[in-house]
Amino acid sequence: MSNLQLRVISAIILAIITLGLTWLGGLPFRLLCAVMSAVIFYEWTRMSRPAESTGLGFLPEALLVVFIGALIAGLAASWLLPLVVIVVAATAIAASIRKAGQWDAAGLAYATVSGLSLALLRDGDRSGLVAILFLFAVVWATDIFAYFVGRAVGGPKLAPSISPGKTRSGALGGAVGGIVAGLILAAVAGFGNLALLGLVALALSIVAQAGDLFESWVKRRHGRKDSGTLIPGHGGVMDRVDGLVAAAFALYVIGWISATADHPAQGLFPI
Repeated sequence: MSNLQLRVISAIILAIITLGLTWLGGLPFRLLCAVMSAVIFYEWTRMSRPAESTGLGFLPEALLVVFIGALIAGLAASWLLPLVVIVVAATAIAASIRKAGQWDAAGLAYATVSGLSLALLRDGDRSGLVAILFLFAVVWATDIFAYFVGRAVGGPKLAPSISPGKTRSGALGGAVGGIVAGLILAAVAGFGNLALLGLVALALSIVAQAGDLFESWVKRRHGRKDSGTLIPGHGGVMDRVDGLVAAAFALYVIGWISATADHPAQGLFPI
């Protein structure tokens, strides 16, 4: 079996599981977000922590457990957002005192914001469901079109020092694919503000590709090819969701500005 076939099979299985939990929403989806946050932080620390260093002990993990408990409990944004700030700040202060570096604090910020953005976007209504499906459509189409357009067209590299395989043609193809997929999803769902949603889809596609490059930079910074080995053909969970979590945070911020921190999806997809 080729690596591409393995990637496709793994992607299909993950998509089915993810879409099923997204459809259910509520506790099942929050559990998915919690697991994702935990695995992201695990993979981050596996890459960034020196093997011989005791660092901060179990402080970051303990703080992450507190956040995960709050996320699963379904606490409001008015609790979750300050909690993220406290968790990251406490880790950063402890690292500064012990001169342990700030990679654990950065990893906590990355992991907690990822889970929080997705969980609050989904919420418990139709607006949240459509928002997450819109996010998936844009990000997944961006990945697929960027891969195949980049391979077919080639051309100048997008960021050769960070990710030598990515091309400018692939980035452009991914953006176009993401916009088209997002607009199709929105039209099928019955929303008429397509011009605005097209701009949002473009922004999400760009942010998703930036998120992909960011994770590539982190891996290169620590001499890793993949963040882990959990997903056959893809590497680790971070390798699979790097663009998704960046775009989720962007969509959450857009929704927060348009509506509220607790119900961000209603700003773009009003019922």
